[in-house]
Amino acid sequence: MVEGCNDALKRLQVEYIDLFFCHRPDKNTPIEETVWTMHQLIMSGKILYWGTSEWSAQEIMEAHMFAKQNHLIGPIMEQPQYNMFHREKVEVEFGQIYKTVGLGTTVWSPLASGILSGKHRDTKANKGTRLTMEGLDWLRERELTEARLKKVDKLKAIAGKLDLSLPVMALAWCLKNPHVSTVILGASKEAQLKENLGAVDAQDKLTGAVMEKISKVLDNEPMHPQF
Repeated sequence: MVEGCNDALKRLQVEYIDLFFCHRPDKNTPIEETVWTMHQLIMSGKILYWGTSEWSAQEIMEAHMFAKQNHLIGPIMEQPQYNMFHREKVEVEFGQIYKTVGLGTTVWSPLASGILSGKHRDTKANKGTRLTMEGLDWLRERELTEARLKKVDKLKAIAGKLDLSLPVMALAWCLKNPHVSTVILGASKEAQLKENLGAVDAQDKLTGAVMEKISKVLDNEPMHPQF
């Protein structure tokens, strides 16, 4: 991790990194060692804050407990997958962390590997997208189901009535969650990027009534534990 940080500083040509993520937990390395190393990188001035990526709530809390016990700096952000079809982790699993130690989230795959682009009914428009790439058959079989495509058709109709594209509505939906700090965009063209940035203003169109319509189409609200 130290070598990776040093290499990143050279590539970026900067003196320090604002946010440094531990991408996926290393099952062969004790969490204590990871926390200690991240703390040392902060103390050396190489990074300002550190976070996790695809860690479980339990792993994040273990890191915080060790940091607190040893007067070290714990993680302040997590990078989970979050979109209309993948909701459990952000909306339920991290629920207590938001309330206790606090947690910022930088979510990835907001368009569900491109399913929420609405292109997968059109063979020509779909060409070259992530789910059509060679070697990703497993992802296509897991994510691109007829049931989801039917939901996408209904979501596209809702977006159309709001004068929004489906991708922009899907991104705005993610941003509406108060626990989402940042949404990672995967635009491959300048025009896509400009369109997707419109999701910030599009949030205003997602009123309570619209969110309810979307919720009925999705029919996948995670179960929250009863305390």
